[in-house]
Amino acid sequence: MTLWGGIEGGGNKFVCAVGTGLGNIVSEAIFDTLTPEVTIGQIVNFFTEQQQHLGPLKGIGIGSFGPIDLHPNSPTFGSITTSPKLDWAQTDLAGMIKNSLHVPVAIDTDVNAAAIAENKWGAAKGLDTFIYLTVGTGIGGGAMINGELVHGLLHPEMGHIMVPHDFAKDPFTGNCEFHHNCLEGLASGPAIEKRWGGKADELSNDHPAWSLEAEYLALGVVNYIYTISPQRIIMGGGVMRRTQLFPLICQNVLDMLNGYIQLPEIVKSINDYVVPPALGSKAGVLGAIALARRMF
Repeated sequence: MTLWGGIEGGGNKFVCAVGTGLGNIVSEAIFDTLTPEVTIGQIVNFFTEQQQHLGPLKGIGIGSFGPIDLHPNSPTFGSITTSPKLDWAQTDLAGMIKNSLHVPVAIDTDVNAAAIAENKWGAAKGLDTFIYLTVGTGIGGGAMINGELVHGLLHPEMGHIMVPHDFAKDPFTGNCEFHHNCLEGLASGPAIEKRWGGKADELSNDHPAWSLEAEYLALGVVNYIYTISPQRIIMGGGVMRRTQLFPLICQNVLDMLNGYIQLPEIVKSINDYVVPPALGSKAGVLGAIALARRMF
């Protein structure tokens, strides 16, 4: 059996797995996101041990937080660039994994990896144009258009779009160190905590945080509908585990569209249009394995 490695690199933790895909993960480990030297060392040790017990891996896929240089001809290909996690800025993540393990490595953003997994096994199966959005420590989006992941000049940075901010209604100045009150700065998990004085998972279901959160996220969703015209929008991440957000977001989206788009997929089936990931928290690492498989 051909085995593949997958690495989901997040701001708080790295998830590593060995397997073939959905239903066949034979080994998994989670490491805290510390310094690159410590965390990458733990990752290399994990895969070295797995290869000793299970045999060689054909390839390893990495879905990582970013921004990442994804241009194959660039001298910094596979490197994290201007990360707010300063220890990780300019870290050659793909190169360090490849050179340490001597295994072919594929890399993309964590959200693009999750998008691939949802397309292959989950909520985007059978679709060719959709968005996977994660709302957690940060906000990021992966997009597939006509069956291809979107890269371009860099890769989508959907969390950093600018959305209307009514300072009279919400005087919070924002949490993004680059843009302050972009979507991520207003609606990420750390923004919720800083604005309300409590982490998202500590707030009650009837807390006013959720109506404001749904409004901001709906503003983002409406912009993505107008610019990308996705067949579905999948929303995952730690904040979206508060499932009461989905109906609030859907109603806000309908209100903001204000009848401009009359497609039945939105007007009649909005609750099937903005949905949680079918793969749950496994989307990222499964997508990383799918990235590795795509190399061949």
